[in-house]
Amino acid sequence: MRYYIIKRILIIIPTFIGITFITYLMIRLAPGDFTSLRAGIEGELKAGSLSKEIFEQEKKLYGLDKPIIVGYSEWLYKTVKLDFGTSRKDGRTVAVHIIEALPITLSLNILSIVIVYIISIPLGIFSAIKKDTVIDRIVSITLFLLYSLPSFWVALLLLKYLSGGDYLNLFPLGGLYSDWFDQLNVLQKAMDVIWHLILPVVTLTYGGFAFLSRYTRATMLEVINQQYIVTARAKGLSEKKVLFVHAFRNSLIPLITLMATMLPGLLGGSVVVESIFSVPGMGMLAFESILSRDIPVIMAITSISAFLTLIGIFLGDIMYAIVDPRIRLEAQQ
Repeated sequence: MRYYIIKRILIIIPTFIGITFITYLMIRLAPGDFTSLRAGIEGELKAGSLSKEIFEQEKKLYGLDKPIIVGYSEWLYKTVKLDFGTSRKDGRTVAVHIIEALPITLSLNILSIVIVYIISIPLGIFSAIKKDTVIDRIVSITLFLLYSLPSFWVALLLLKYLSGGDYLNLFPLGGLYSDWFDQLNVLQKAMDVIWHLILPVVTLTYGGFAFLSRYTRATMLEVINQQYIVTARAKGLSEKKVLFVHAFRNSLIPLITLMATMLPGLLGGSVVVESIFSVPGMGMLAFESILSRDIPVIMAITSISAFLTLIGIFLGDIMYAIVDPRIRLEAQQ
């Protein structure tokens, strides 16, 4: 088991370097010049022209005056020391932006994953038990429809019909707090935050539980047809014990590993959801940084998102090894 963990950790390091290097390379090779744009915004408006001094100063500040390998190596060295640099948008350190935005995005995504699993697993088991019945077909069609709906379109529909549009005004248009948030007590503040998060969480979860429910159903049907399930029934065990003790326990193995792969999708979806609902998380910060070409913030968000994704996959592998003895046996060989 120890060898298995060490092996997975050693895989994380080159993967992280590869992801961040490709991102850095894309920024350096992207059409248009970052320094020209920034210098044009900050210098041209003041001096009426783009001076060579301002251009060179901006280029040196971003580290774009050096070869790509050298520039990336210096960035990686600073990142290891948790020095992400300074945001060019407002002059604050990137770490401050991350500290403010990361807890919001993590809370939003963890809550979404929990809700997805709470809804998906029972629904998937129910569909497997009721295989090929009218109820199963209705559930399947509904889930396929939900899975096919793009998240940005659903978000806009929720805003139009449930948030101060021409119809119902049940939820706020955006943000994380109300204007009178400071005047509320602790319980009221918690309820206010939950009230603001309902629509973003719905937007993040509907596609997830549609996919996971179908996956749970398929896994359960595959396990139910195994020989040991037939043997358990032949021994006279109750159907409830067969399904929930034997079948469901073994179907959890792929569901655990799937949890790790859901995190990247949710983090990516946060960019759209947080931008539409004006939630001040990592997604909205990434969107604004890309528009303003704030290189330090873009690289910091990419590296943190990559790290969290790799950690999620790593934890999924560890949980897989814990619940499946075959993985532990292979790791010892």
